[in-house]
Amino acid sequence: MADVGASIERARAAAGLSQRALADQTGISQPTLSRIIAGDRVAKMPEIMTIAWATGHTVAQLTGLETVADRVEFVARATNDCDMEDMRRSLLHFLDLDDYLDDQAIPATI
Repeated sequence: MADVGASIERARAAAGLSQRALADQTGISQPTLSRIIAGDRVAKMPEIMTIAWATGHTVAQLTGLETVADRVEFVARATNDCDMEDMRRSLLHFLDLDDYLDDQAIPATI
């Protein structure tokens, strides 16, 4: 997780968001976000998760940890003109979240 700040900066730029816009979307103050990006402050996992969601990336993409996408295979069929790539990103986000909860020994509830 050494280059999380740089990964967040790349994700922010790829999403076309300013630091202020990303801060507004995540609820993280802009100064805190700036310190995380600069590497002056370690990002907490809940912050990484909200940044991932806001930028359309996965936690694994931002942290460099083994990705769920590398371990999962899935097949989907789109109906009603759904965008398959959006569906894939959403599925991977939820799988990353599930993986994180498992790592933290937090049981899934239905």
